[in-house]
Amino acid sequence: MRIVDVCAFYTPLGGGVKTYVDRKLRAVQSYGHELVVIAPGEADGWTEVAPGARLRMIAGPAFPLDPRYRYFDDEARLHAELDSLAPDIVECATPWGSAGMVERWPAPVPRALIMHLDVFATYPYRWLGGIADTRTIDVPFAFFWRRMRRFGASYDAIVCANRGLVAQLADHDVPSVVYEPMGVDPNRFSPDRRDEGLRESLLASLHLPPDATLLLGVGRFSPEKRWPMIGQAVTAAGYQHKVGMVLVGEGRRRPQIERSFAGNPHLRVLGRTNNRDELASLMASADALVHGSESESFGMVGAEARASGLPVIMPDKGGCAEQAANGMGWTYRAGDGHALAALLNEVIGRPIAECRARSAAAADKVRTMDEHFADLFARYESIVEGRRRAA
Repeated sequence: MRIVDVCAFYTPLGGGVKTYVDRKLRAVQSYGHELVVIAPGEADGWTEVAPGARLRMIAGPAFPLDPRYRYFDDEARLHAELDSLAPDIVECATPWGSAGMVERWPAPVPRALIMHLDVFATYPYRWLGGIADTRTIDVPFAFFWRRMRRFGASYDAIVCANRGLVAQLADHDVPSVVYEPMGVDPNRFSPDRRDEGLRESLLASLHLPPDATLLLGVGRFSPEKRWPMIGQAVTAAGYQHKVGMVLVGEGRRRPQIERSFAGNPHLRVLGRTNNRDELASLMASADALVHGSESESFGMVGAEARASGLPVIMPDKGGCAEQAANGMGWTYRAGDGHALAALLNEVIGRPIAECRARSAAAADKVRTMDEHFADLFARYESIVEGRRRAA
């Protein structure tokens, strides 16, 4: 089976989608399939990542709000690429413009939409949630739900990685929605990577002693991650506890985040790391992961933390909330910094230590990306075979 993934969210500069796509390119051959990922880039080009796995970059303009990303702007060119590749099934990774382009491709080929983005939680629900309920917010955005219902009718599957998004789409009568949780890089994240020396050096850089609590934040420096809110909550908890946080990531909001952290020596922005093993050591060596985004489609960073034996402190909505289930962490009211501060005051100390022991014991049970791909490709095989029988 030849799979073509039209992936507008892929950028060589990193992020969860890149992690997911890179692993898929390296894993696909073991399932007996071929994969071509088409992504917008600075220039045209081909990269053979592994046997039967290629990355096709098509020159496209920079996205105005985040120049790390580019977008498809030539539908005829994209259709020509699909024609030349003759896929058995096409994936699309975003409900934005490229999903419409793939939908309009006239070939009778099955297609799947992967919801790497929870659009409403990322934008209107976050912007307006403080003044209106979701039903009220939905009214002026009815056009988007009509669009999603159309995609549900024209795509063979709309793949969601968390149950909340499945329920949200079903609540708006979007058909063809399926639940397929993602996973973590196999053989990378583990409690065995814990390094007490690294932990103590990080605490020392935060002007804290070894018996303090070390929180870790990981993610893009973008508004929906709510890093200033998290920093304020950690600062508030610091009046009762010895606690600090290091933040790993990058993005255009770094200056604002650093300004919001400026009054607290126990908060530090480490910046970006491209070394996944280094990130895995950080994960295993902290005391808990704290996150602020209620719009995660899966919550990969939470899953990576759990695979590292790290307790998670998550908002109670979105994909991240699922990572705290079954005693692996805690949730607080999404978008509420006061609720997060109160929760931190409750769990810092012995509760986190006990949860870390539970998390370490359960770390090898965390779903891997390869397990996800096995299920996803089996679903695609069923869709393709169903189309062939119908023909």
